[in-house]
Amino acid sequence: MTEIANRRYSISEVSELTGVAVHVLRQWEKQSQHLRPKRDRNNRRYYLPADIETVRMLKHLRWQEGMTGEGADRFLSRKKRTGGDIRSPRRAQTLVDKIETEARAILRLLR
Repeated sequence: MTEIANRRYSISEVSELTGVAVHVLRQWEKQSQHLRPKRDRNNRRYYLPADIETVRMLKHLRWQEGMTGEGADRFLSRKKRTGGDIRSPRRAQTLVDKIETEARAILRLLR
């Protein structure tokens, strides 16, 4: 378990694992305060498993949820502050819509 947790991945390996192009990973590193891979003695980037999870989350927020880089960064900051207890905005809106629909149905029954 420790071996996997401490495994170092190159930027090309992360690109292959996540489906995010190398140039996009570099761009996200510049834009996001949450994606900061370490560097070795030769100044080559290496990513840890936690960095790969951050890439996957950024990919989801930006490509599936349609967030901007700034919006995704704010979302990740809130997630970190709340200990991860936060849902995606689209899912949250779906739940709000469902609750409103059910509340209206209950009000109609009570009239």
